Order: sequence, then C-alpha cells, then structure tokens
Amino acid sequence: MDLRARLNRRVLDEIGPSGIRGITELARTIPGAINLSIGQPDFPVPGGIKQAAVDAILNDRNGYSANQGLDQLRIAVADHLLCDVGWQIAGPGQPPNNANLLITGGTSGAILLACLAMLDLGDEIIIPDPYFVIYPPIAAICGARAVRCHTYPDFRMTAERVAPLITPRTKMVLCNSPGNPSGTVASGKECADLLALCRAKNLLLACDEIYDDFTYSESRSERTADGSRLACPSPARIAGAEENVLLIRGFGKTYGITGWRLGFAAGPTFLIEQMLKLQQHTFVCAPTPLQWGAIEALRTDMSAVIAHYEQRRDRVFDRLSRVTDIERPGGAYYAFPKVPPRLNMSASQFALKLIDEKVLVVPGTVFSGPEHDTHFRISFATPDDTLDRGLQIITRLMS
Repeated sequence: MDLRARLNRRVLDEIGPSGIRGITELARTIPGAINLSIGQPDFPVPGGIKQAAVDAILNDRNGYSANQGLDQLRIAVADHLLCDVGWQIAGPGQPPNNANLLITGGTSGAILLACLAMLDLGDEIIIPDPYFVIYPPIAAICGARAVRCHTYPDFRMTAERVAPLITPRTKMVLCNSPGNPSGTVASGKECADLLALCRAKNLLLACDEIYDDFTYSESRSERTADGSRLACPSPARIAGAEENVLLIRGFGKTYGITGWRLGFAAGPTFLIEQMLKLQQHTFVCAPTPLQWGAIEALRTDMSAVIAHYEQRRDRVFDRLSRVTDIERPGGAYYAFPKVPPRLNMSASQFALKLIDEKVLVVPGTVFSGPEHDTHFRISFATPDDTLDRGLQIITRLMS
C-alpha cells in the first residue's frame, strides 16, 4: 500500500503551501530581484534587545521557561497592557495568574492554540477577506471552517458585514487591525460595534494586533489607558473587553525580531487555561533566552523607525494613487493596490508581468478567493532605493 494514502486528508485536500513563501523562494532564483513581497522589517534590531538575548545565552539561561513564559516577561507584558488598554491582570510588579496571560511562539502560535481550544469539528470562525494567509489553514487543521467576510473595496470588517455570516456553528470572529494585506486600521466605532455584536451572539472576538505599534499618525485616534500617548483603536480598550476579547500581539514586526517567534495572548481565563494546556503538549514554551530579549524590547522606543515607515507609506500611496485605486494604509508595512481595469488583466497576470521586470509582489488570490484576483500586495519593508525602483516599474506598467 502507498503510505501516502495514510496522510491526513485535511492536510492533503484543504491546506496548500504558503503563497507568500512561494514568492520568497522565487526571489532566491532571480539575480537582482526587487523583492516587495515579504513583511520582513529591514531595520536592524536595536542593540539593547540583541544584547539582552546574548546575555541570557551567555549566562546559561538556555533551558525551558515555565510553559506560560518567564515570570519577568509576563510581568513586563502585564504592566504594558495595564498602561495601554487598561487590563488589570496582575498586581504591580507581580506575575499574572497562569490563566491570564500566555507567552506564545509568535502570534501564529497564539492563533493556533486559541482555535484548537475553541473549535470543534464542523465549527465556524469568521475571518476578514482579504485575510492573512494562515487563517483558513488553521481552521482546517482544527476540522473547522473559515467563513470569509467580504470587505472589498475599503477592507473594513464591520459588524454590519459580519452579522449575516453568523450561524449556530459560529464560535469565533477573528479581526486583524492593522490589517495584512491592506494596512487598514479599524475605527473606534467599528471596534465597539464588532465587540457589541460578539457579546450579543456569545462569540469570542479574537484580535490579531501584531502591528499594534506600527500605526501611522492619522490612525492613532485613541489614548492609551494611562493617557500617555495616542494609539491605534482596539476592542481591548472598551470597558470589560477582557471577558469577550482574546488579545493577540507579538514582538517580531515592531522590533524586527520576526525570527525569534515571540508573541502573547491575554483574555478570558477559561480560554487561556486551555491554551496553556495545549502549549504544554505542543510548543512547551517560547524560546527562553529570546524572552529575556523581549523584556528589553518593551522598554525600547521605536517611534523614529515607525516615522520613517510612515514616510515610505506616503510615498507608496502618493505614487500609486496617481495610476490606480488604492486605500491609504493606516498601519503595517503593506499597500494593496488594484490592477487598473484598463489593463485588462488579473492581478495574477500583472504579478507575472512584474516578474519579467524582476519585481516581486504577492497577488491578491493568496489572501482571497479566486473571485478577487484584482489586487496585489506590496511590502514597503524594504530599503528606500529598492522601493523606489520597484514603484517606478509598477507605475510605468500601470500607466
């Protein structure tokens, strides 16, 4: 008998390879490629963060941490959440209860653990469309179904758009703000309306906020809980949100440490308890010496880097808006322009045309169904000269 026949049918039939990683591998084969495909920060990791991890390694802090993460990091995250969203999940300088806060293997690890804990066979999770590429496969891994919420052309996942999709099998709504691939940031009202809907329908609202700090000036419309700075709107800032909201954030995108695979989840005790149990039997813990680096990350000011990326965002939007339809990204490092209908080609065809010019972007079908082969994603997490050369070619072909 062919051993292949023993493979998990969900893995074979419902999960394909990552479209983003496919483009990344293609870049390796094209000398001099202008790679605008991947959200890998191009700034160096601040020295203090690197040194904290190095010191941990040299001081033999290389064994397992507790399954829920280092107490020192969990204290730092709890203090940060108190100041940022007002969640009181621990006393000052005290580690949170094990069932309040979990350090995870990136935000992807947190989303997987949450879905494994919440979704039974045949259950449904509502996700935005366009979506980050891992959302449908994670639902499939759980034997559940990802129900796509159509958000074109403004990429806003509103309560009005979500409500008709709710069925008796729905257990979760997953929102992503700032969004990948669009860079769209939810407004305060949109956050409040979505949370009210989830409360009314007894649904968990999972908030993927990996880019929470990477938001631009016009999107920072709410004060943090301690009033110290303007921040991106979030359902987590609404009173009592911790009863219905699973807040998922990470360190990779803001501090340039994507390869460290560090994130965290905070929210309802009943859910974090089960996620911790699953972590004990899967990931065990996040990388211990790198958790020490993450403590230093929370003390590091990245405002200058974010301001520079905002200038890049402005340049991308200014140049592309002259030749096509594009929503102004409010955060993250992405733009999601539409291929002009006058070109009479799909986004996939346009992406292939760009490959001929050694420019790599990600066609929108990676983030949507085939019916939305209209847009493509540009990452501006790339050196300025590379970005400018890519924009020049894209705008020339669009013109």
